[in-house]
Amino acid sequence: MLTSPLAIDVRRGAIADLGTVLADRRIANEGRIAVAVGPGQGSQIAADLDLPNCEVFQVDGGSVDVATELGKRLRAGAYEAVAGIGGGKTIDVTKFAASMAGIPMVAVATNLSHDGIASPVSSLEHESGKASIGVTMPIAVVVDVDYVRAAPERLVRSGIGDVVSNLSAIDDWELAGREQGEPVDGMAVTFARVAAEAVLHRPDSIESQEFLTALAEALVLSGMAMSVAGSSRPASGACHEVLHAIDQLFPGTSNHGELAGIGALYAYFLRTRHLDRGESRMTAIRECLLRHRLPIVPADVGLDEEQFAQAVALAPSTRPGRYTILEHLNLSDDDIRRSVGEYVKTVGR
Repeated sequence: MLTSPLAIDVRRGAIADLGTVLADRRIANEGRIAVAVGPGQGSQIAADLDLPNCEVFQVDGGSVDVATELGKRLRAGAYEAVAGIGGGKTIDVTKFAASMAGIPMVAVATNLSHDGIASPVSSLEHESGKASIGVTMPIAVVVDVDYVRAAPERLVRSGIGDVVSNLSAIDDWELAGREQGEPVDGMAVTFARVAAEAVLHRPDSIESQEFLTALAEALVLSGMAMSVAGSSRPASGACHEVLHAIDQLFPGTSNHGELAGIGALYAYFLRTRHLDRGESRMTAIRECLLRHRLPIVPADVGLDEEQFAQAVALAPSTRPGRYTILEHLNLSDDDIRRSVGEYVKTVGR
């Protein structure tokens, strides 16, 4: 059976109807709602909500400790549901806290920076870095295009990099199926691929409301792919191994979606060079990233080739047991350095 949110509302003015969604879908009949807001637009949105009995909690940061503390407060308050309003960190913290408290969670996204809006995974910081933790997926997803347009442009664009990286993750999963006998879920693959294809070749961009709607729906669909698979497999392969390694070695380098896009492009370069396949995908992803003014080489995010090579070498250790093009090739450190140099020459502007 397919697990899916009860409601997915992507449009202008959607947030104003949050109370109606909660009531009509019987998520909260008595109005005892907790609202977790982030440091950005969340507070303003919470003030505008027509939820007279809600209690607002400020979420500062995206750590396991912050999520655990919120979970304790939700559990003590006997709430019917919690709405997480904000960007990726706020939604991830709220998903974890809601699972801890055993109550349903509604994701209210104020930007489209990554595909965690509807996923059953929370990416949270801890003492040793960052972990992806399985949680219950949101019972409803609300994306108000008006608020998305007000978010920083760079954050909105980065979601494009995250969703097109699904194509690389799918190829890695199918590679693991051929080489390791790993089961591949066809439904999850379909969702993830359709999400990526929905934005890959579109000529318009984030200035267009139609594009923002398509991107929001693609990110939700990507989250549903992970729910079907029971893991992040259909949306996370070598591309995300590289980004997690960069996060560990060089914290604050860039955001999730931008690094996912670079990771996917590099993974396709490796497939083209060593497996003689994937060149058309590499070209299409490169053109998509350039069209949306997203980074394509390490220097675009402030890394030199040696730093990027270090991240590639570390990348497989960030997801032990996950088989991708990186594990398949098992390149030496010297070979990785050479490949990074060739990659920059091949795809650079």
